[in-house]
Amino acid sequence: MATWEDVRAAAQPLPGAEEDHWYGEPLFRVGTRAFVQTTRGRVIMKLDRNHQELLFEARPEVFTPFVAGALRWAYVDLAALDARETADLVVEAWTMVAPKKTSRPWLAEQR
Repeated sequence: MATWEDVRAAAQPLPGAEEDHWYGEPLFRVGTRAFVQTTRGRVIMKLDRNHQELLFEARPEVFTPFVAGALRWAYVDLAALDARETADLVVEAWTMVAPKKTSRPWLAEQR
């Protein structure tokens, strides 16, 4: 069962990632763009659109759509995930907002 502490552990080492708060709830961002946050006590992540759709179909009890205007994120039930899967999703969300000149070299180092 993953927690926000697992999200924090995965996000803090990512280049450019900063922890902040939005309306009193925690979030991680790169510059002005958030990639994982809580809203009303639920975690949302900015995942790749195609991956999101797959997750919504394959695991609807864990991943559900969060739509706000033109934004489409995924609600993620951390309690249904382990720390490793949570970390992988946090990295994916980070790659959606981090500049490619930052994310590509970092991802290459991780292999």
